[in-house]
Amino acid sequence: MANSPHDLLKGYVEISSLPMIYTQINEAINNPRKSLADIARIVSEDSGLSARLLRIVNSAFYNFPTHIETVSRAVAIVGIQELRALAILTSVMQLFKGIPSHLVNMESFWRHSVACGLSAKLLATYRRETNVELFFTAGILHDLGRLIMFQKEPERALEAIMRAREENKLLYIAEREVFGYDHAAVGRVLVQSWKLPPRVEEVVAFHHSPVSASRFPVETSIVHVADVVTHVMRLGNSGESCVPPLDRKGWDSLGLSLNVLTLIVEQVERQYNDSINSMIAGENE
Repeated sequence: MANSPHDLLKGYVEISSLPMIYTQINEAINNPRKSLADIARIVSEDSGLSARLLRIVNSAFYNFPTHIETVSRAVAIVGIQELRALAILTSVMQLFKGIPSHLVNMESFWRHSVACGLSAKLLATYRRETNVELFFTAGILHDLGRLIMFQKEPERALEAIMRAREENKLLYIAEREVFGYDHAAVGRVLVQSWKLPPRVEEVVAFHHSPVSASRFPVETSIVHVADVVTHVMRLGNSGESCVPPLDRKGWDSLGLSLNVLTLIVEQVERQYNDSINSMIAGENE
């Protein structure tokens, strides 16, 4: 029995590091000597990422008048930051397969994750934050710790799910009662092991309690609000049967009007099907 998030991940070689394709892309993006053509060649080596990238650029989400047929052209269209986020999504989809459906519907899980990422990116855009793709990445990863719990401790994970349903309480509260910690704490350790940016780590760790974030409270509040919006809109599900409460202090810290939430809901509704279908389709490729 794992008594801490670190124990849960100890010896879990399969996920101790992100797949090589993400590492290669990330290193190439950070290398000023590498061109878009170099990055496109790396992408071309992964059939799943290549197919997903081409679906996205040819979807109504981008609405290009002509069909994009080459990976190099697709890379130029989406840009390197969005490509990095897409590589993360593809990588984590490859890592987490075979989780029993009685614990979670994986398609619904990814739908929730991508919708949260999309909502977070829109919120960051309204806030005029830099590198909005980082918010998309954090949104994708915010509930990933729950998949570790499902894989490593399926019986206790099911106990938490049933307790949450029977007692009508939030699943992350039930996780703390059963495990002694929740999926956010597990996700934090996972993100640390992958050496992702500290901002992503803190967002994952405190997305249910943004006021607890000491270094990046605004970033954490953005993903917190995005998560709540996604739950309210019922866009996919990561196992949670209740809508998490909105942290008012976290929302107030963003300095946005309530009208922005209405606009974001409208934009997510317009973009959701096209972006989701192109991103998670072919998950088993």
